[in-house]
Formats: sequence, C-alpha cells, structure tokens
Amino acid sequence: MRQREFITLVGGAAVAWPLAAHAQQPALPIVGFLRSEPLGDAMHLVAAFRTGLKEAGFTEDQNVIIELRSAEGHVDRLTPLVAELIHRRVAVIVANSLAAVAAATATSRVPIVFATGTDPVRDHLVTSLNHPGGNVTGVVFFASNLAAKRLELLRQLVPRQ
Repeated sequence: MRQREFITLVGGAAVAWPLAAHAQQPALPIVGFLRSEPLGDAMHLVAAFRTGLKEAGFTEDQNVIIELRSAEGHVDRLTPLVAELIHRRVAVIVANSLAAVAAATATSRVPIVFATGTDPVRDHLVTSLNHPGGNVTGVVFFASNLAAKRLELLRQLVPRQ
C-alpha cells in the first residue's frame, strides 16, 4: 500500500512540475499605446512604434504585449481608457499630448512617454524642458512654433527686389 501511494505521489509531482514551472515564468511586459484621436488616422505611427520596439529587441506577443487604445476624438473617454491600462498593469504608457495629460492626472506610478508638437510645459505635462520631473517625459516637435522664425530668417537672407 505504501509503495502505491509513493508512486502516485511521484507521478503526480512529475506531471505537475512542468505546469508549476510554466506558471512561475514572468508575464510579458505590457506597453499601453494611447491616443486621444482615432487610431485609423495614426496607423503609420503604430507601425513605426512597432518597428522601433523590434529594433530595440522587443517583438510583439513574443517578449512584449502592446495594448492599443483610442478615445476616437472624445476626450472624455480618456480617463476610463487610462484606468483600463493601469488595471492591466502596463509597464509604460505611450501617448499623444492630450492622452498623456489624462494619464499623468490618473497616475504618478506608471511611466508616461509622450510625443507632441505643442509646448509640454504650457500643456502641464512637465514642469520644465530641462527637468521634466515626475513620471512623464517625451519628445517635442516644435516645427509649428519655428515656422514664423524660419520665415523671418528667410526674409533677412533674401533681399527684396
């Protein structure tokens, strides 16, 4: 009788061991990609984002999960979308400026990375460009702000005739 119990115990452990080892593997990190505007208008950005991650060694569904969310132009939908991403325990939220503001308002724990063409200090995303502070950082494209300056320089370079 003891021999049968021992064999059952060892056999059960042998079957359960691979399942337990698999269950202990860490979950894949989740990246939340959040936009205030429709994703359909930004699929080129999503493709570039995936390419950038791949170049950095992150392949979707192999060693990272990407959760795409969009408020579809309805800013009031951002707060529940951010809450959903936080509930999913994302490692980082990547967002446009309006979505980053909503995310920064909702959490000080999750890192937030934004890309914007506006002034992130004026938009209350960061305290200053030199020292963003908090959990928010990003990239600023001041192309629209520089257009007037470029025109002024062009007028100085090209004499009137």
